[in-house]
Amino acid sequence: MSSHEPTCARVLPLRTPPAAREPLWRDVVGDVLRRERQAQGRTLKDVAEDARISVPYLSEVERGRKEASSEVLAAAARSLGLGLGDVLSLAQHELAHRGAPSRTSPAHRPMGEVRLAA
Repeated sequence: MSSHEPTCARVLPLRTPPAAREPLWRDVVGDVLRRERQAQGRTLKDVAEDARISVPYLSEVERGRKEASSEVLAAAARSLGLGLGDVLSLAQHELAHRGAPSRTSPAHRPMGEVRLAA
């Protein structure tokens, strides 16, 4: 290669990490129900019977596998000594603290990571 030929640099695109998956409402509500049940030292069977829900169904709701109706959520909440509003409020609080992507305007969003390659 002569000293007069231009040298070309090869630019490689940087792979960006995949965007974090926003948590699903059913996952968050299920986590709240499970945490409240366990904090009270109660079994799935105890809460399900009290709420008149099948044990497998309550288990699926707690694991975020089933999207429970408001009637089922209210029954489970009552069984735990809570109101439906309490469960929803706890779920909203948890959602806000899980680091879900913000829905604020782009001007108020934090800027992404900057990577430089040499």
